[in-house]
Amino acid sequence: MRLAVCAEMVMLDVPFEQRVRRITELGFGTVLWDWCGKDLGALAALRERGAWYSSMTGYLEGALADDDGAARLLATARQSLRAAEQLGVERLNVHGTGLDGDGLPVVPVGPGGATPTMWLRAVRTLEALAALGEEHGRVFVLENLNTAVDHPGVPFARAADTIALVEAVASPFLRLNLDLYHAQIGEGNLVQLVERALPLVGEVQVADVPGRCQPGTGEVHYPAVAAALHRLGYDGVVALEAFARGDDEAALEDFRRAFTP
Repeated sequence: MRLAVCAEMVMLDVPFEQRVRRITELGFGTVLWDWCGKDLGALAALRERGAWYSSMTGYLEGALADDDGAARLLATARQSLRAAEQLGVERLNVHGTGLDGDGLPVVPVGPGGATPTMWLRAVRTLEALAALGEEHGRVFVLENLNTAVDHPGVPFARAADTIALVEAVASPFLRLNLDLYHAQIGEGNLVQLVERALPLVGEVQVADVPGRCQPGTGEVHYPAVAAALHRLGYDGVVALEAFARGDDEAALEDFRRAFTP
């Protein structure tokens, strides 16, 4: 397995490019969120010093399940693909709908969840997204979220939902971003989830629960999850998308220990 760290959530007291440099020096890849407002030239130059970018946000606005939202999602996905090519980013992350600055859905759903019509429209949108990925040699990954704590009202949020959508599209250019922090809050039973989802996974993201900090700070026994990934032969990326409780670099070492056999 390759290990990466979300540079949006650690070392927040230093400039972004400096975070990437230090994450690289510590032997990790880097996860980005929104690429807008970042110095893409400076980040691209860091690749010459060993930096590699595992994933980043693959759209700027839009939604899966309505015509206008889908059109905006696909248009901004094209912009994101150009940024990904400049940075050599391997995977582009999408959600059921755009999120605002507080992580709330731009197009929320009610208590009944997505309608059958929304499911069908989401599949068509994701098919078009996968075709874009194939055209540009990049993989889009659909991330599960939790609606109980961080993202109330997001459609297609559960891991079970994202699995169903990715299976329906059936393209190697659309995979799962299996976020185990969100899954623990929303569904639990993480080892069984990993076993079920792994053939569809493009990336795994982790943080402990509660608090969204590094492994070892909460209720999830991540060494057991790591053992399952090793047993199943997973050789992809596990990314820490978590805040540091205590010293930042010590938190990264906690993450490394949890996922090193």
